[in-house]
Amino acid sequence: MQPKKILVIQNKRIGDVLISSVIANNIKKVFPESEVTYFVYDYTVGVLEENPNIDHIIRIQEKWLKKIPNLLKTLRNIRKQRYDIIFDPYSKFQSRLICLFSNAPMRIGLKRANKELKFRFYTHPVSLLEKRSHACGKAIEDRIHMISSVFELKQPNYEPKIFLTENERQNKTVSEVKKPIIMLGVLGSTPQKSMPYEFVAKLVDYITETYNITLLFNYAPHQKPEALKIYELCKHKEQINLDIYANSIRDFAVLMNKCDILVANEGGSVHIAKALQKPTFTIYSPYVNKEHWSSFEDKIFHESIHLLEEKPDLFSSFTLEERRRIEENPDALYHQLTPELILGKLKPYLAHQLSNAKK
Repeated sequence: MQPKKILVIQNKRIGDVLISSVIANNIKKVFPESEVTYFVYDYTVGVLEENPNIDHIIRIQEKWLKKIPNLLKTLRNIRKQRYDIIFDPYSKFQSRLICLFSNAPMRIGLKRANKELKFRFYTHPVSLLEKRSHACGKAIEDRIHMISSVFELKQPNYEPKIFLTENERQNKTVSEVKKPIIMLGVLGSTPQKSMPYEFVAKLVDYITETYNITLLFNYAPHQKPEALKIYELCKHKEQINLDIYANSIRDFAVLMNKCDILVANEGGSVHIAKALQKPTFTIYSPYVNKEHWSSFEDKIFHESIHLLEEKPDLFSSFTLEERRRIEENPDALYHQLTPELILGKLKPYLAHQLSNAKK
């Protein structure tokens, strides 16, 4: 029997891509000799590199793919590859078209309302789970479910993992830096995921006033001017090292592996830290569904805060439509997620994690 050629389409952001790597890790259990390819945006590749379960990565520029001629070219190229199985965990317009025109005998994708009526995008449409039943969170469970709904999968592996080379593990970037090292996500991946700057500065001030640590700032390269604005608001700049910075996702993973804790808005950096088995404190944006994206939170190693849990009366509902409305303008609710509210959970968390570093 010929080894299966398998394609996983996940043209979305970093956290989604890392989470979807569990498909490769588990489909190799079903088809050990298979050849697994990932189709992703180029800026997300760093979380997939060196994964022994992924044989090839197709890197696509997001803006490039949005042009119709380029999308058509991609459809033809995918069809020529003659994949046996395609997984589409994102199940959006581009990925559905790729599935439809791929001619793959098995096309497995998540059901979307009224999306299967006109075209048969998938040979095996899989329903989203109604609720989470595992500590990994619903987003990961849904991806495992895509496999187990079609194939016999014994002892699923629910944990996304980043595979670093030995040279990456021996990286000496922070060898001269005072430890412990806290990585702080000062900005979210989008403005809608970013806290008010003065709130971030107050969190920084508490950490630097309370603990003998080094603080590193994490932000996207284009966000540096905004990160510097936050830095200027902070009192104890001597404990903040702005010289150490990761310019790529892979570099961030290498640097995060040398840090002791991540405190950040929910997003790719949190999933990377968890995949490296680093302690995390996650601050959820008001519109993000924590049930979907939280993973392995045990209130000790991984802790978090969401305004919905702290002040439920501020939300009339938490339906998809309501979350989209909040996402358009989250400022009012973000101002309700005050530093004092966050510190109510962050203080005991850090006290446990940094018991030997208190001033």
